[in-house]
Amino acid sequence: MLKKVNVVVFDFDGTLSGGDSSVDFGRYCFKHSIKPWFCLVCMTVASIVKIFNPGGAWWRQKMRGFLTQKMVHEFTPEFIKQHKTKRFGWAKAQVAKEKAKGNKVVLISASPDYLIPLLVSDMKFDAVLTSKMQKNKPWKYDFVCYGKNKVVALDNWAKENKFIPNVVRSYSDSRSDMPLMNIAKERVWIDSKTGLRKDK
Repeated sequence: MLKKVNVVVFDFDGTLSGGDSSVDFGRYCFKHSIKPWFCLVCMTVASIVKIFNPGGAWWRQKMRGFLTQKMVHEFTPEFIKQHKTKRFGWAKAQVAKEKAKGNKVVLISASPDYLIPLLVSDMKFDAVLTSKMQKNKPWKYDFVCYGKNKVVALDNWAKENKFIPNVVRSYSDSRSDMPLMNIAKERVWIDSKTGLRKDK
């Protein structure tokens, strides 16, 4: 029989770090390539669809349709270096503190797998679960790690490691994480602008 293991879950964007890594990377691409500018009309339509289906893959793919493997390879190193400066000062120490209590510490983010693992490579998470992108088509999703899919990602990871996750605490800034927050014994809400804990 599988045993229960205490897990603490962190969101990334707006929780451990200011801004949104995926959106910010898009802006970075606009500054360093002409290609995104040719996709503005499509991106505008996608932003409207987002209002009605925030968890969907279609609009996300249209917003990133300009991306190529080459752009990701060339742009991510400097972007990662810049975006790490947005991390809230308490973040790394809090992750270490949760880990020191004997908990498994997991980061679950809707942002893509070519950004988040690099942004938290120094934080020693037991697992970093993100949206999964196709390697040769970095604009296309194999799995959107958003909303209830964050619970799916956590459960799949736990099954692979042969235990049942007992979520003792979950940190987030967004109500889109309610499916994950609802299975946590304690919810820690973070103000995405200040990085401070708040009541929700």
